[in-house]
Amino acid sequence: MAANDTTPLIEKRSIDYIPEAERHGRLFSQFTLWMGANLQITAIVTGALAVVLGGDVFWSLIGLLIGQLIGGGVMALHAAQGPKLGLPQMISSRVQFGVYGAAIPIVLVCLMYLGFTATGTVLSGQALGQLFGVSDSVGILIFASVIVLVTVLGYRVIHFIGRVASVIGVIAFVYLFSRLMSQTDVGALLQIRHFSWSSFLLAVSLAASWQIAFGPYVADYSRYLPSHTSSVKTFLAAGAGSVIGAQVAMVLGVFAAAMSNGQFAGHEVAYIVGLSGTGATAALLYFSIAFGKVTISTLNSYGSFMCIATIISGFRGRLEVTRLQRLVFVLMIVGTATLIALLGQHSFLGAFKSFILFLLAFFTPWSAINLVDYYCITRERYDVPALADPNGRYGRWNLLGISVYVFGVLVQLPFISTKFYTGPLVAALGDVDISWIIGLVLPAALYYVCAKKWHGTVPDHLILPKEQGASPITNELAAQA
Repeated sequence: MAANDTTPLIEKRSIDYIPEAERHGRLFSQFTLWMGANLQITAIVTGALAVVLGGDVFWSLIGLLIGQLIGGGVMALHAAQGPKLGLPQMISSRVQFGVYGAAIPIVLVCLMYLGFTATGTVLSGQALGQLFGVSDSVGILIFASVIVLVTVLGYRVIHFIGRVASVIGVIAFVYLFSRLMSQTDVGALLQIRHFSWSSFLLAVSLAASWQIAFGPYVADYSRYLPSHTSSVKTFLAAGAGSVIGAQVAMVLGVFAAAMSNGQFAGHEVAYIVGLSGTGATAALLYFSIAFGKVTISTLNSYGSFMCIATIISGFRGRLEVTRLQRLVFVLMIVGTATLIALLGQHSFLGAFKSFILFLLAFFTPWSAINLVDYYCITRERYDVPALADPNGRYGRWNLLGISVYVFGVLVQLPFISTKFYTGPLVAALGDVDISWIIGLVLPAALYYVCAKKWHGTVPDHLILPKEQGASPITNELAAQA
């Protein structure tokens, strides 16, 4: 499973099937990629919210860990699909929604990741502005240029960036933890225990939603692994990297918020760097914060590109995307995110972030439907060539999948709690958003019952495309995979 020396630096594939001859990579790269993606400032801020919004340190840490494990399990189940199918994540939605119908959840996923890219760009612009002594706006433009370059280069470079980010992140977080421990009485903070169901469930929801948000594109970064790669090992590698990285970052956020005396909110980057003092050390921390955001912002941009290409290819009837088209898509995505970041860095960005979190409710049911179908209904038996054929096995629109999806979105509305929208039952639950639980459990159960009775034709085995240049025996084995 070692990397192939002939693998080009610039990725030539996009949303099309990855032939076995082009498969490469190691499971360890899944671990480092997702650890690097989570050891970053936004995860610190997310963990801090558990305390900023009223929780104590002890129960916040436990709630966050439980949420990481639940959400990380969902995320890792999607990751395990990559090596088996050799496809990016959202293409497989055509099995459950139809070749055209899959565009419904994909459009909303594109909007969400566009927003995540924009908000991350603002934080990175602040760090680069401090590092280079320029304005935040110039820092945003510098960061956007790096994201365009890495996203265009693609899969192999993204994994390399993930490995580097993991090393830098571990060093930075070890240092920050040591500084934090020397400046506060951690034992005393842990002794303050005032259990509240609302605060505890808030911590669980923060972490679980964080992990589930990776679901629509996690398989994009495992699809190049050889098809014989163990699904269990892929699950563990991606899941462990994401859970460990996010929990470490959020633990730091919990302690930082608890000792800040109200100075953390609104000055997150400056406060975290301020733990180290000033001078060269502060400069290195600003660099580590910006570099940590490179990984996750690239994942968001790359995932958005995959989603847009998936929508367009569904109506065109083919999967290939040229490198020029890829560059145009990436420039459009990052350019739009950068414009939002520049316009919103001082004003409406907070409300915009609430809108993006609101969009989470629109793909949690997608995750439930996709996982139930893959693992319980079709049991990995997909007809991959038919995913590009509107007149094929999966058709244009799958009314069963679309109907359950709409139900899954609507049933969450009473339980959503964001600044953009708050459901009528939230107050009775102590202002805690449990929509992600509703959006996973109820659509999963409904889809399982309905699909068991009314599912379409399921092939007897996984059907993969015939590979050019492969022997007849190889293609026969692929067809029987």
